[in-house]
Amino acid sequence: MRRIALVTLVVDDYDEAVRHYTEALGFRLVEDTPRPDGSRWVVVEPGTEAGGTGLLLARAKDEAQRGRIGDQTGGRVGFFLHTDDFARDHARMRAAGVTFLEEPRHEPYGSVAVFQDLYGNRWDLLQPAG
Repeated sequence: MRRIALVTLVVDDYDEAVRHYTEALGFRLVEDTPRPDGSRWVVVEPGTEAGGTGLLLARAKDEAQRGRIGDQTGGRVGFFLHTDDFARDHARMRAAGVTFLEEPRHEPYGSVAVFQDLYGNRWDLLQPAG
C-alpha cells in the first residue's frame, strides 16, 4: 500500500515549532533525532495513534528557505486538520492561543474554520459531514 507519510514544513526553530505543534495544536512528537550536519529529523503527527501523515519540521538552511517560512502555499490554505469533534478542538486551540482567521462555518461538507500556525501557514480545522 502506498501513502504520503510525511510533508515537509519549513520552520525557523525546531524547539519553538515542536512546542507549537504539540502544545497548541495537540500533535504528538514522533521523532527528534540529531543529524551529523547539526540539523535534526523532527516529525510530529496529529492525534495519539500512528498511521496518519506526519509533518517533518525542517529548519530553514538559507535565505531562500527562510523566505518560504509561513508562506509555503502562497497564502492559500495548504493543510487540513480533520477532527471528530470540531467544537472541542476549536475551543482547546483558541484557549492555547491559536489564531483563527474566521468564525466557524457550517458547510455542506462539514464544520470548518481557517487558522494560522506559528509561522502564518493557513490551515483548515475541519470536521467532515456525515
